[in-house]
Amino acid sequence: MKNYLIITAISLMTMISCTKDISRFNEEKKLPAVVPAETLFSNGLVNLTTALASPNVNLNVFRFTVQHWAATTYQDEPNYDFFTRNIPQAWWTRMYRDVLADLKESKKIIAATTPGLVSEATLKNQAAIVDLMEVYVYSILVNTFGDVPYSESNDFNNLFPVYDDAKEIYDDLFVRIDNSIASLSTEGEGFSSKADLIYKGDVSSWIKFANTLKMRLAMTVADVDDTAKQKFEEAEENGFTSSADNAVFQFLSASPNTNPIWVDLVESGRADMVAGKPLLDKMVELNDPRLEAFFEPNNDGQFVGGIIGENNAYATVARPSELIKDPALPHLLLDYVEAEFLRAEAAARGWDVSGTAAEHYANAIRASIIYWGGTEAEATAYLAQPSVAYASAPGDWKAKIGLQKWIALHNRPYIGWVELRRLDFPLLSPPAEPESGFPNRLTYPINEQTLNPDNYTSASSAIGGDEVETKLFWDIY
Repeated sequence: MKNYLIITAISLMTMISCTKDISRFNEEKKLPAVVPAETLFSNGLVNLTTALASPNVNLNVFRFTVQHWAATTYQDEPNYDFFTRNIPQAWWTRMYRDVLADLKESKKIIAATTPGLVSEATLKNQAAIVDLMEVYVYSILVNTFGDVPYSESNDFNNLFPVYDDAKEIYDDLFVRIDNSIASLSTEGEGFSSKADLIYKGDVSSWIKFANTLKMRLAMTVADVDDTAKQKFEEAEENGFTSSADNAVFQFLSASPNTNPIWVDLVESGRADMVAGKPLLDKMVELNDPRLEAFFEPNNDGQFVGGIIGENNAYATVARPSELIKDPALPHLLLDYVEAEFLRAEAAARGWDVSGTAAEHYANAIRASIIYWGGTEAEATAYLAQPSVAYASAPGDWKAKIGLQKWIALHNRPYIGWVELRRLDFPLLSPPAEPESGFPNRLTYPINEQTLNPDNYTSASSAIGGDEVETKLFWDIY
C-alpha cells in the first residue's frame, strides 16, 4: 500500500507538471478561425439557391402565391397567412445572415489579399463577382419588403440599422453592376472551378450574367424610372444569347446538397403539395408540351389541379413530377428564357433592341420547352396555336408576355411573384379563404418590430404602411 501511494503521488506530480500550460486546450480543432474567401462565396451561393428552390412552408411559399402549386391539407400559406410560421422572419434571416454576411466577409478577405500567387486582375474579378451576387440578393430583399437596411446592414457594431429608401437602393445597385462590369476582365481568372458553383470560374459568363441582371433590374423599374430604357439598352447586347449562358446551380444526387424539393417531399415522405389548378388547367388548355415535365397525373391518370386554399385529396389531383423531385435537379438563378422575355417586353415598349417582340417572345417559349425536355417540333406546334402565337394570343403585350412568362417561370417562384406583380397577368382569382388581399410584399419581421422599433416605424410610414397589400415603389399599376 505504501509503495502504491508513492507511485500515485509521483504520477499526479508528473501530470501536474505536464499541464502547467493549459492554453492548448483552447485551440479549436474543428472550426477554423479564418475561412477562405472562396469558401464563404460558395456557402453564400448554396444558402441563396436552396432558399429560392425550397418548397418549405417555413421559408418559401411563393409557389402558392403564384398559384403554381396547391396544398392538400395545411391551407395557411395558400390563403396568404405568412405569420403562423413567421415566413417574413425566415426569408429576411436567410438573405441577411446566411447569404449577405458570407458574401460581405468574402469580399472583405479579397480586399485584404495582397497580389502574389493570385494576380491583381483575378482579385478584381473575384470582388466583382461577389458584388454582383450581393446586388442580386439586395434586389430580392427590396422586391420582397420595400425599404430595407442597406447602407448600415450586416454591421455587428450597429444593432439598429436604418432602412434605406427602396428606389435609392435600386439606384445604387445599378452603379454597382456597372462597376462590376467595368472591373471584370478575361485577362484574369475568377474563383476556382470548385468554388464557383455557377460558372466554374468562367469570367466571360459572369460578364453576361452582369448584363442580364442589369436588364432584369432595369425592366423591374421601367414604369417609374426614366433612365430604365437607357440602362436596359446598355446591357441588352451583352446579355444572355442562348441557354448555354444560363446561371445554373447544380444540386447533387447525394446529401447534403440535394434539390430541396426532394428533401421536403421525398426524403421527408410528404404528400401535401400538388399541382395548382390555375396553372395546370391553362397548360392543359394550351396543349403545353411541358405539362408532364412539371406534373404527373393523379391515381386515375388524369391531370386535375388542386384548388388553391382548399383541402385536396392527394390521390385525385396531379402532383409534382419525378423530374421536379429529382435530387439532382438544377436550379436557375437567371436564364436565357427570362432574357428573351425581357427583350420581347422592351421591343413592345418601343425600346431600341434588335428583333421584334414576337421574335423574342417565340425565342423565350421555344427555349423553355427545350430546356424542360421538349423538342423543336413540339415548340413549333405550340407556338403555332392562335391562343399562343404573339400575333393572335388574346390581350395586349402585357397579357401575352405575362401569361407565357408565368408558365415558363415554374419552379422559380420568387421571380414568378415579382413578374406577376409587375405585369399584372395572368389575372388570378383569390384563394378559397384569403387572410388578406393579394400579397404585394411581405411584412417586416417581428424581430425588427421589437428590436429595431424606431427604424421599423419610420420605414413602415415611408412605404405607406407595413401591410401585405402595400405596393412597392415600382408597382404602380
